[in-house]
Amino acid sequence: MQLGSSRCYNPLSMAVASHMSALARTIFHVDMDAFFVSVEELYDPSLKGKAVVVGGQRDERGVVSAASYEARKFGVHSAMPLRTAAKMCPQAIFVDGHPERYREYSEKVYKVLTTFSPQVEMASVDEAYLDMTGTARLHGPPLKAAHSLHQRMKAETRLNCSVGIGSSRLIAKVSSAQAKPNGVLWIIPGEEPKFLAPLDVRAIPGVGKVMESNLHALGIKKVGDLARLEESELETRFGKWGLALAGKARGEDAGGWFDNEVGADTEAKSISHEHTYNDDTADPSQIESTLMRLREANFYARTIQLKLRYKDFTTLTRAHTLPSPTQLDTEIFEQVRTLFRKNWKKGAHVRLLGVHASSFTAEADQINLLEGGRQQRWKDALAAADRLRDKFGESSVKLATGMRGTFRERTHENPAGLPGKSKPDPD
Repeated sequence: MQLGSSRCYNPLSMAVASHMSALARTIFHVDMDAFFVSVEELYDPSLKGKAVVVGGQRDERGVVSAASYEARKFGVHSAMPLRTAAKMCPQAIFVDGHPERYREYSEKVYKVLTTFSPQVEMASVDEAYLDMTGTARLHGPPLKAAHSLHQRMKAETRLNCSVGIGSSRLIAKVSSAQAKPNGVLWIIPGEEPKFLAPLDVRAIPGVGKVMESNLHALGIKKVGDLARLEESELETRFGKWGLALAGKARGEDAGGWFDNEVGADTEAKSISHEHTYNDDTADPSQIESTLMRLREANFYARTIQLKLRYKDFTTLTRAHTLPSPTQLDTEIFEQVRTLFRKNWKKGAHVRLLGVHASSFTAEADQINLLEGGRQQRWKDALAAADRLRDKFGESSVKLATGMRGTFRERTHENPAGLPGKSKPDPD
């Protein structure tokens, strides 16, 4: 197999590097290259080598889930409106996303990764962290192990990946981005600040557009600029996040992004779904049936929030806290519908609807004796529906109230259950 670039950062001898790595953690970040596009190419080989956009058709209102490297040359990127992508790259082939395919191949990726380390964490459907500390006797030094992983991934999934190697998850993630496509990059322990210094501050995980703008206003454009500031100054300006930035500039897993060990099972804080209509609508029944489809299962949520965006992009959010937590479609829908009816301007055309559930509890409150039988029947029915959706896709089972909603699972969202993530017991 022809691999991409494979290198370690810094001209230290491999003997010294091996000694240093033995004293530090060894973290891999494995990022599948153009994952959605690559999976689509397996089903339709005629797409290979062409500008491909996954996520919907060129005249739809959705956003780009993924773009092939050929399309990216024209400036197309994920989260860009499909219509904008069509203008930037008119020759591109637009393909609807197939989440069930991506989940299937994500499982295959996960199985390959678990043969290299017992500590694997799927960060999303197409990327994962591996703690490779202490595996040198089994898989060899970092670069050799990464090459072996490359080869096995290609052989068993027919997909390419890029591998970043570092002493922290942050360094591993940043280096995998530098290794793309289909490459390997190892940042030798002790050289993290030197590697990060010339990179744009946006390369640091967690630095978005707003923080980037704030840092630019201070004259901070590169990570090296950030590293030269005193921690006290960063804390004064940005609070706890400022201290986290100082640590990140040194290559540390600082802040809330990487607080847990690789592979630790963490509970979700919230779940949400949004649906953008291809054509603005003021039909209450169509809007309400869409609300019925906006759900994730197996969590007991106490707070339900509605997001409503009108044709002119005016957006409002309204939330309601339930007296008892729930995981039932019907109960969530009733609360969201109530919020919608109270806040929707009658006749106003709606562009987007979103439902956000949060304030989770491990279990529901005591069942109402008068309603308990009905609730349990709904719970059993929805658990069965969820199992069918997991097996046959999100659109395979619909409740009658949601049939007219034309909800389509957004390809770029993480699925409800990533490989290796434990799911709550539906019973």
